[in-house]
Order: sequence, then structure tokens, then C-alpha cells
Amino acid sequence: MTDLTTIDETAREPRIVIETGLEARIAAIVEPVAEQVGFRLVRVKLSQQNGMTLQVMAERPDGTMSVDDCEELSRALSPVLDVEDPIDREYHLEVSSPGIDRPLVRRSDFEAWRGHLMKLEANRMVGGRKRWRGRVSAVTDSGIRIERDQPPPDEDASAEIPFDAVGDARLVLTDELIEATLKADKQARRGLFAGGADNDNDEEAFG
Repeated sequence: MTDLTTIDETAREPRIVIETGLEARIAAIVEPVAEQVGFRLVRVKLSQQNGMTLQVMAERPDGTMSVDDCEELSRALSPVLDVEDPIDREYHLEVSSPGIDRPLVRRSDFEAWRGHLMKLEANRMVGGRKRWRGRVSAVTDSGIRIERDQPPPDEDASAEIPFDAVGDARLVLTDELIEATLKADKQARRGLFAGGADNDNDEEAFG
């Protein structure tokens, strides 16, 4: 059991990649509950896995998310979802961490993982294309600069993509990313324990 409290204003950074339709309505229910118990919502996704599955990805403000954290958030969400009843059929609730090849949904995500390989799908045409693969080289208030991974010789090697054009973005699993993630997780947990938090299970939940 963690000693997390409500997220303070400095950690309540809005997401720039958000859901639509029913998933957006569910996210509007889930996000304030997650914040109340000290977590940040990453993504809500409905899938037909095992009938109907509602996947909620979340993390602490420091980017960590243990198995115990997932269970704590699941316990907080279940009664609220039962009352709000946003899904008109039976479903399974799955709470997980974002994983190593995580979605990038906030400006700080792009900043934190700058230089790592990512793939991005725009919600509109940018520079004549919608799908991009490369490394973020710069982050501004309005968007990112991406250095493309092996672009054709007759195309630009970099591109500016505004945040409001980002439909989906996530990291690509590489050895470099795994090493960086493990290092960041160790540093975050060292700070957590130094602060006196009680977390008996430091295993990541990759759901």
C-alpha cells in the first residue's frame, strides 16, 4: 500500500494526446479518480480482448507504477465506474503501467524521452504524410522536431510536428530504451524510498 496523496498542481500536466468518443467519456470519469489517489492517467483504451476489456494506463508523477499501485488504482476506480456505468455491456477492468514502449501523451513525455526512437501517427497530413518514425530532437511549447529514421534520400530528414496534430505517439522498443528505462526507474524508486514511502512490491506492472 502506498502513501500517495492527491496530485498537486505542479504534477497535473494536461495530456496533449486524448481519447475520442466513448473512451473520452470514460477518461473524464477515470482521470479525477486517479489524481485523487496520486496517479496520472496515461491512456484509456477499449478492446475486444476477453470479451470487452477496459485498459487504464497510469503512472505516478515520477513515472513509476508498481503492481501494488495498479491494484490500488483498480480498487479506487471500480466502484466509481460501477456507479457511472459508462459501458453498456459486461467488461473487464485492467489497470497497468505504460510499459517500456510507452505512449507519449504529455509535453513532458516527449521531453523526457528526447533522443529515443519513436513512432508517431498524425491526425492530419503534416509535410505530406501522417506516419513518422524517428527521434525527437527538440520540444517547444507548440510541438516537436523529429529527426527521421532512415528517410528516403529525396525527402527531408527532419520535420516539425505541432502537438495538435499528434494523434498517437509511442516509443519503439530498443536496447537503448530498455537500459534508460531501468536506470530512470531505479533513480525514481531511490528517491521514493528516501522520502519514506512504503512500497513492498517494486515490480513493474506491464499489463
